[in-house]
Amino acid sequence: MSWNSGGNAGGSGPWGPPGRPNGPRPPPPGRGGPPFPDLDEFLAWLRSTFGGGGGGRPGGLGPASFGGGRGLGLLVVGLIGVWLASGFFRVQPDQQGLVLRFGAFVRSAGPGLNYHLPWPIETVERPAVTRINRIEIGYRSRGRDEITGEMRPPRDVGAESLMLTGDENIIDINFTVFWHISNAADFLFGVRNPEETVKSAAESVMREVIGRTPIQPALTAARAQIETAVHKGTQAILDRYGAGVEITQVQLQRVDPPAAVIDSFRDVQRANTDAERMRNEAEAYHNDIVPRARGDAARIVAEAEGARQAAIAQATGEAQRFDSVLAAYRAAKDVTLRRLYIDAMQSVVEHAQTVVVDPALKGVLPLLNLVPEPARAPSPARAEVPAQPSAPPPATAQPGKAP
Repeated sequence: MSWNSGGNAGGSGPWGPPGRPNGPRPPPPGRGGPPFPDLDEFLAWLRSTFGGGGGGRPGGLGPASFGGGRGLGLLVVGLIGVWLASGFFRVQPDQQGLVLRFGAFVRSAGPGLNYHLPWPIETVERPAVTRINRIEIGYRSRGRDEITGEMRPPRDVGAESLMLTGDENIIDINFTVFWHISNAADFLFGVRNPEETVKSAAESVMREVIGRTPIQPALTAARAQIETAVHKGTQAILDRYGAGVEITQVQLQRVDPPAAVIDSFRDVQRANTDAERMRNEAEAYHNDIVPRARGDAARIVAEAEGARQAAIAQATGEAQRFDSVLAAYRAAKDVTLRRLYIDAMQSVVEHAQTVVVDPALKGVLPLLNLVPEPARAPSPARAEVPAQPSAPPPATAQPGKAP
């Protein structure tokens, strides 16, 4: 049954006669009024209440139901206020706000409370610009074990870790790249996938650096140089891309030969270590014996040079003395000859033994050395001189023969 059907006298509806559109608003159906009889009538009531009028139907509710449109205006003003208030946003200390107007970047906002025109005019992005991010290349961390709490070994990614060295050997490298956002606008709008770009650039530069490095330095002494070269090369690529990313550190986690040949490679390393030790020992012996030999040679040469200079000086002195004696001889022959004789006899007597000769004895009897010479060998106690043969005895006459 319809609300306007003939159930009431005078053909009036449930909310009064049709000729009083501005009368008091009746309660909605089902709330103090007649029971809810028809869904179409209820929808018509909603349209008449919130649609700005009854659509020309008798008994419809228009703006007058809200006190001359004042209530509807307050509702609209409230909705506009809520919409405008939705433009307030807060940027955290580790973030940077980027305001977009219809999808295009217009300005940035610092930490604190800021405002932008509400959606859909402007929106805001707030990336974390101080957080240090990390990218693992060649391996993936698997976190802690849920039962024991210990770190589980990382999962190796062979497609990323196996690389070819400069001497055509294969090496297994795991490394980590640490980075942060340096320019938030370039980071969000400069490249499509910044994290994947950082990973691809770092892996490419690492393969280039390892391709120029022999395997032995890469495993031992060249790790720091490799990290520095990869850091600089990756940063240069990202700057050319305008990625808005700054690389803070490149850290090598593991540098090993492939697992299939690691035992053989370690044997080769031990052999190389022994060879290096022997070379060092030989070099130490060389450094010890060669300077000593050179020192002995220099000493011998110096001694020979001193003896040469002494011999030359002595010969020069002897020649000068002979010249002086010759000059004196030419000036006074007798005196010079006598002096030479005396000097010669003095030198002879100084080194001769003193003996006493008795003519009655048939030999020489040395007595006492009056000038002792400790450096000379002791003289014999007695030097026998063979006796002169005596005259033969006179012959005696034999009987019967003439003497």
